[in-house]
Amino acid sequence: MLARLSIRDIVLIERLDIEFASGLAVLTGETGAGKSILLDAFALALGGRGDAGLVRHGAEQGQVTATFDIPKSHPAAAILAANDIEGSISEDSGEMILRRVQLADGRTRAFINDQAISVQTMKAVGAALVEIHGQHDERALVDASTHRRLLDAFAGLEKDVAALEMLWDARRTARAALDDHRAGMERAAREADYLRHASDELKKLAPQDGEETTLAERRTTMMQGEKIAGDLREAQDAVSGNNSPVTVLAAAVRRLERRAASSPQLVEPAVKAIDIAINALEEADQHLAAALTAADFDPAELERIEERLFALRAASRKYATPVDGLAALAAKYAADVALIDAGADRLKILEKDATEADKRYAAAAQKLSAARVKSAEKLNKAVNGELAPLKLERAKFSTQIDSDPESPGPQGFDRVEFWVQTNPGTRPGPLMKVASGGELSRFLLALKVVLSDKGSAPTLVFDEIDTGVGGAVADAIGARLARLAGKVQVMAVTHAPQVAVRADQHLLISKDALDRGKRVATRVATLAKDHRREEIARMLAGAEITAEARAAADRLLKAAG
Repeated sequence: MLARLSIRDIVLIERLDIEFASGLAVLTGETGAGKSILLDAFALALGGRGDAGLVRHGAEQGQVTATFDIPKSHPAAAILAANDIEGSISEDSGEMILRRVQLADGRTRAFINDQAISVQTMKAVGAALVEIHGQHDERALVDASTHRRLLDAFAGLEKDVAALEMLWDARRTARAALDDHRAGMERAAREADYLRHASDELKKLAPQDGEETTLAERRTTMMQGEKIAGDLREAQDAVSGNNSPVTVLAAAVRRLERRAASSPQLVEPAVKAIDIAINALEEADQHLAAALTAADFDPAELERIEERLFALRAASRKYATPVDGLAALAAKYAADVALIDAGADRLKILEKDATEADKRYAAAAQKLSAARVKSAEKLNKAVNGELAPLKLERAKFSTQIDSDPESPGPQGFDRVEFWVQTNPGTRPGPLMKVASGGELSRFLLALKVVLSDKGSAPTLVFDEIDTGVGGAVADAIGARLARLAGKVQVMAVTHAPQVAVRADQHLLISKDALDRGKRVATRVATLAKDHRREEIARMLAGAEITAEARAAADRLLKAAG
């Protein structure tokens, strides 16, 4: 519910802070006191259209802050979560603070709990928190797009609708799978001859990922090896051929070893050094032999490598695909051919799945439609029962349900719209088009009383819905507003004393002259008991409050209490 409303520098309002409570709050005051300004400012905080003209003359900007106490499970929190906005509701207090800044140049800024948001998001959150109903208001109940949801809420069908939405998603998924498979089969069938030829050709070629790189590197190694093979052989001949020093060094070692017994200190270091040299030369010989083996190649192998590279690169050009992509292309073509060969069986399975999904959805949608028709009768009866006291005894309310199974949707195939017939013999029609301003406001009140807190925002605002009525009708309106306030918070701008006396909180809106009459400012005061009686008397009597008016005010307050 709305807990506080703070307004700064909006039209005639310089500084205003209002605390609200649960129940019914009425706003009264003389014509022109600023009630419409107050509602315009409130609407701005809910995401309404900004206007530079709202900024008080001489100020650079105006600001409206609306503080709500709501549970964390409220739909408004879900809207913020869906827009990745953190800190939607305070953990401790359950507060959600909507703040809108209106600049004098026409620009606006929007915040929720001091986090900047788009105006569109603020508007969605505001609609979930507050409904504003007036004689010419085209939102809330008069919006036909909300009527199906309201009927479902009245009937308690929300879980059935959620289940149907899941069946709709399953149906859509099954249909998408069927359509994709069928499109693939049709595409494959159109290209069947080409696909079979290409698949066979690529299957015979059997390209491998990375094969081109491996073959190119092997080809390069073989061609380079041919050039250096002569140098390798010459080096090997020097190390281990006829002119190799190994034989001479080995003979020298043997001679020295025979002398080692007599002069070990002189001979052993030399023998050790010559052994190291011989081992190094033998190791070099091994490396040279290995290099020669690697450099040696079969000319036929080089030819095979070059032919393979040519075949792979020719296929790459033919199919406009990199060589490394040929293996994947071969797999795709093979799959397409398999789709032609085995797609009919898969098609039958998918068709069966889609048909079963259709049947499950259709059965649930038909059941939901029947429940809506049955609940619509109850809603009609309940709303029509509220019309007579509101001086609409000759009017008739009806819920029109147009069902078209050929036009299904996530919530079924029903189009729901509230219709009214204002007098016998007249043609019924949509609520917004048929009812006049005064009638519309009373129809809306009857609907809200019946719907109570079902599908309703936690705060309802009624703007002068009692205009043009008085006496028993105004009293009936007041009684219904009070009943409604037992379930949700209700605010009502009223000129009817019969409505004002039902209030749990009475706010008086007035204009005060400032700076010796050079300017005026709108003020709001919460009326205590005595002042409240005086305001009720003014509403009864007009400019001059008489003793009779005060006595009448006392009687009204006593009857309402």
